[in-house]
Amino acid sequence: MDENTRVFVISTAAELAGMHPQTLRQYDRLGLVSPDRTPGRSRRYSMRDVARLREIADLGAEGVSLEGIRRILALEDTVRSLQSRVGDLEAALADELLNRPGRRVFAAGSAGEVISMRAGTRTRRSNQIVIWRPLDK
Repeated sequence: MDENTRVFVISTAAELAGMHPQTLRQYDRLGLVSPDRTPGRSRRYSMRDVARLREIADLGAEGVSLEGIRRILALEDTVRSLQSRVGDLEAALADELLNRPGRRVFAAGSAGEVISMRAGTRTRRSNQIVIWRPLDK
């Protein structure tokens, strides 16, 4: 079962969250937790909703007001959304860099300089022999 599947009726969700069903109705009215509705208009909660209800209870036990809880949850949702977007953009960038036909490749020259090369080419190795002689003083 997916954590987003809405299967719990209000009494079951309230029991899992350790709350009274009327509290869940109030949270629904305030927009803290928004369950899906069946065609008969009864509420259906998911495991994610139950976890959110527990988080609300924890924040309330720490003395945070309902308005403060609403703001905290909104910020957490924004952070989660932005983290997902950053992950998507990083993956798209990585794909673009790997699949770009003219991507740039760099190598180190013999003197330590950076040499820009075309993709798929190799550096030429020198066959020269260097003889070391001490300097005359």
